[in-house]
Amino acid sequence: MVINKIKLVEAAAAARANSVSPYSKFQVGAALLTQSGEIVSGANVESASYGLTCCAERVALFKALTEGLNSFAAIAVVAPARGGPMPCGACRQLLAEYAPEARVFVADSRDLKRIRQFTVRQLLPSAFVAVP
Repeated sequence: MVINKIKLVEAAAAARANSVSPYSKFQVGAALLTQSGEIVSGANVESASYGLTCCAERVALFKALTEGLNSFAAIAVVAPARGGPMPCGACRQLLAEYAPEARVFVADSRDLKRIRQFTVRQLLPSAFVAVP
């Protein structure tokens, strides 16, 4: 599958508008690309009980999974962070379980043309996954 990383990063940037971040004001957007070419977006959702906050990557992944989508080619994550926002450990774990072959693109929302690319394995080598 040919991945248009610019289109995916732009979709993640647009998803930032739906961020629910009343405490940090740090808006993060994600766009998850299925193997069939569908893009599922997500944005971070904060809670006053900070541990209950959910990252944009997990929101997009959970939306896709609960809609019956389960084969993913890539995910883009965008926020105002130098070099692009890196997925947290929880997001890396879930990507390793549900999107192990996906490419991960990150970009600073202030410079969408500078895109860094990783594999899930690069972000979480030796991931803990259940053996079927």
